[in-house]
Amino acid sequence: MRTPLLEQGSGVGKILFFDAFSGVAGDMTIAALLDLGVPLLVIEHAVAALPLEGVFLERGHVHRSGIVSTSFEVHVETPQPERTYASIDAMLTSCPLEPEVRALARRIFRRLGEAESAVHRMPLDEVHFHEVGAVDAIVDIVGAAAALVYLGAEVRGAPLPMGRGFVKARHGILPLPPPATVECLRGVPTYGVDLDAELVTPTGAAILATAAGRFERWPTFAPERVGWGAGSRELPDRPNLLRVVLGARGGDTDEPAIGASHVVLEANVDDMTGEMAAHAIEALFAAGALDAWAVPITMKKGRPALTIAALAPAPQADAVGATLLRETTSIGLRKIPVTRTERPRRTVAVDTAYGRVRVKISEGPFGPPQIKPEFEDCAAAAKTHGVALREVIQAALAALAV
Repeated sequence: MRTPLLEQGSGVGKILFFDAFSGVAGDMTIAALLDLGVPLLVIEHAVAALPLEGVFLERGHVHRSGIVSTSFEVHVETPQPERTYASIDAMLTSCPLEPEVRALARRIFRRLGEAESAVHRMPLDEVHFHEVGAVDAIVDIVGAAAALVYLGAEVRGAPLPMGRGFVKARHGILPLPPPATVECLRGVPTYGVDLDAELVTPTGAAILATAAGRFERWPTFAPERVGWGAGSRELPDRPNLLRVVLGARGGDTDEPAIGASHVVLEANVDDMTGEMAAHAIEALFAAGALDAWAVPITMKKGRPALTIAALAPAPQADAVGATLLRETTSIGLRKIPVTRTERPRRTVAVDTAYGRVRVKISEGPFGPPQIKPEFEDCAAAAKTHGVALREVIQAALAALAV
């Protein structure tokens, strides 16, 4: 019997727990989320936004220890260039992904890039993605980001099992767990198992370490839906499966209110320079904030000060809050659960005399659509062609009207 598909936002105010008793990989992550009830169309739509040719997705089913689970494979039928971190990040920045999906995918890839940069002792932008940078990894990360944003749940993970042994890679023989995996898992609880196998891949480690705000053996919550994702190999002592569980929160008191899709985090500071405040706001965006700002205030004893604040999706609230404390001089912060009404948005690309420009269109039952050419595209085109910015904006609007 097939489980009904989940609707967008089905996880808002709930916990999505990754029970990774056999480890985690990119394909297992997407497979488990599909099995949970995320529509395959969500993954396909996100992947279709990428400028990749000859890539096909396949969903299947596998029996492991009597458990019927979902499998997910990426088939690449055309030659692909070798990509650097800088080229992948540029791809994600320029393609028409949903803003929250793009932000999460970029954060995951940045974790991967920084891990490879640390292992190979080279600048981040020059890192070449070999094992973790193949097209299937790009698809796995973007697809996982799209599925997690679609659900909107708070992600938590179990401590991860670390296998032993060695694996043959492009750079030679590497120890298990792979060096990049260990770098990705800084701060994540792990434990050793007596098994010569790669249980946690760099891609899987980057996805879970970036998306999860907390790691524990099992959260206090009421399970509602369960999804099973199959790995590609058979393991001798356990089923090679990833279990994801979506459930209602328990009695936690330090959590966003049920039904809150976003959290406003803010702190008052009276001993920061303007330069430090600007840097903090930039760091908040990098940590996953959808918006960040500074407001002048007056504190006790008439001291001029700033409120540094950020709006974050509930699943990213812990990461954004940690950044707020790290990048400001505050010793505490406030968390305010909120909900957000959004116009349905889409992005189209139009051809102008100054090149291709992306245009954002916000619609819905809120009056006439809001139409806005992408500022960065227009600014770059204006600079390239030596014309005024407003001329490019007008050309993009005119091309859309045609």
